Amino acid sequence: MGVVNVTPDSFSDGGRWFTPGAAVAHGLELLEQGADLLDVGGESTRPGSRRVAVEDELARVLPVVEELVDRGATVSVDTTRAVVARAAVGRGAAIVNDVSGGLADDAMYSAVADTGVVYVAMHWRGHADVMDDLDDYDDVVTDVRRELAARVDALRAAGVHDDQVVLDPGLGFAKAGSSNWPLLARLPELVADGFPVLVGASRKRFLGHLLAGRDEEPAPPLARDRATAAVTALAAAAGAWCVRVHEVAGSADAVRVAAAWQGATGTGAGAGPGDDDELAVDEDARTGGSTR
Repeated sequence: MGVVNVTPDSFSDGGRWFTPGAAVAHGLELLEQGADLLDVGGESTRPGSRRVAVEDELARVLPVVEELVDRGATVSVDTTRAVVARAAVGRGAAIVNDVSGGLADDAMYSAVADTGVVYVAMHWRGHADVMDDLDDYDDVVTDVRRELAARVDALRAAGVHDDQVVLDPGLGFAKAGSSNWPLLARLPELVADGFPVLVGASRKRFLGHLLAGRDEEPAPPLARDRATAAVTALAAAAGAWCVRVHEVAGSADAVRVAAAWQGATGTGAGAGPGDDDELAVDEDARTGGSTR
């Protein structure tokens, strides 16, 4: 899943793709690099960021979603708002990627049920301006699994089918530092819960801290891509369904390495491309197919 930020204040790219034309061009470049999905977002969720008006979010994402769909891309919309989700699906988006897991908008689950769209429910405890204060866990993996299970129960109660649901452990969200590593190391436990798992580690703070220099200053976002690709390889080997990344080429290569590794060992954890190297949202996205 290649990231297309249509925002002026992204932590990772500083608004380089803020205009619709630049965003579409960037999305097409990510497709050429090997992305199977493009995740279009119009509201930054970086730590400390403030919400944008819904009208601004709609104006940012809808033209980009529509153009990329028209150009043959499979598009995900990155939003916590039901009205944006419905509008983007109406323009052709196949997936709604909600970092709040439905907690930010009571109308989100009904939108998902009504449209039948594939829905990524991320683990979330609060908006970006407060999330760092919510990094408090007894056992982060157990707690995240339990809180995601509550989201699944709420989705089912709203009429959403299990085969629409993808889960995301929410790396970096209410997890400012070391809490992220157990989630990655114990990723097979999340996979074992039976839903496709999306991993979004790309360029995040915990990688910057890992790569800090002798001066202890975290590595800047653009210097975290090699570490991101390493996480991709490990996530693929652990059975993740998809990785959300800013730099696609390195992670696409990492998935190929993981697939070859799995094939050689005969473990068959489901990581890596199958016979048909194209992602079909109506099958793989709903059933937890190959890691991409």
